Amino acid sequence: MKIILAPDSFKGSLTSAQVIEKIEAAAMRNFPGCEVVKFPIADGGEGTVDALVGVAKGEFRSVTVKGPLGSPVEAKYGIIHKDTAVIEMAAADGLPLIPEKERDLLRASSFGTGQVIREALETGYRKIIIAVGGSATNDGGIGAMTALGMEFLDKEGNVLEPIGGNLALIADYRTDSLCPELAEAEITVMCDVDNPLIGPHGATYVYGPQKGGTEEILAALEAGMINYADVIRKKSGMAFHEMPGAGAAGGISTALVAFAGAKLRSGISVVLEASEFEKSLDGADLVVTGEGRLDTQSVRGKVIHGIGSACKPKGVPVVALVGGMTDGADAIYQFGVNSVMVIVNGVMDLEQAIADAGKLLEDAADRMFRMIKIGKTL
Repeated sequence: MKIILAPDSFKGSLTSAQVIEKIEAAAMRNFPGCEVVKFPIADGGEGTVDALVGVAKGEFRSVTVKGPLGSPVEAKYGIIHKDTAVIEMAAADGLPLIPEKERDLLRASSFGTGQVIREALETGYRKIIIAVGGSATNDGGIGAMTALGMEFLDKEGNVLEPIGGNLALIADYRTDSLCPELAEAEITVMCDVDNPLIGPHGATYVYGPQKGGTEEILAALEAGMINYADVIRKKSGMAFHEMPGAGAAGGISTALVAFAGAKLRSGISVVLEASEFEKSLDGADLVVTGEGRLDTQSVRGKVIHGIGSACKPKGVPVVALVGGMTDGADAIYQFGVNSVMVIVNGVMDLEQAIADAGKLLEDAADRMFRMIKIGKTL
């Protein structure tokens, strides 16, 4: 029996590797000697580099860059298939890098992410995958592009510091000194949100509050982001104001598309393709996936949706183990997922469920495999 384990992490409790460990233990108890193929999965947030390097048997590199508020940070990135660099924005400019009381969206910059991209390009890599989840910034990506050689100018022609608070001052930009290797690069941004750059569902108002933005700061940043989008449209003809995905990670998607020719793609699609997941389905009897919470967002291109959609054409059954399941989440059955099992086995609060996640998961996996054994006898 060949079983593929391809779960996401259970946010706040278990990494995808730990989830696999618990499910594998239950699989071995119920089907001794079975073949277990492990695919730790991430869809563009923290853990994406680890997941891809692990599955593709790649390697890690690191570089010292400026963190979101300018302090030095050792940022890790990955190399897979010998020709592709995988970069996590969270490694250089992630929210956890700034203590909550020190978060300052007006000063935060994505410069460090640009430094990692430049390092990969100058080392010789021309295929770049960027996971943009978990950022601490709201600078429209001007920090990253400045690290890659761009200059953003005010109305007097002065070069601006690339921080969120200066978006409102941008009157022009220069690309003359862009890193020359960028013209040869194929950049893919893993983007699983459809937020536009501006507006009530845009980068600033949806993600700004969790990054420390007050009502006053958010209003200033939104005005700056509108100005920034207007300048890009006037100079290039490209409109990002309402483009789905342009607001990802404080707007860095806008900059990478506008100035680096990047393509936005579903994070889980990129991960499954880069890890050659479909090849592993040959001869598979079952795929087990999962995540902390299955909801209506899960049906819009998240991990379980991506796994089910990949397995459906090949006729491989899929079961998902999840921490919780909301109304409407059963729509996932249309996308190749055959069954969902919630791991919580009694009345408990969220804190207890998180604390006991490992045991709850392994117990649920054991119950699942026992049911599968019954099914094999019918």
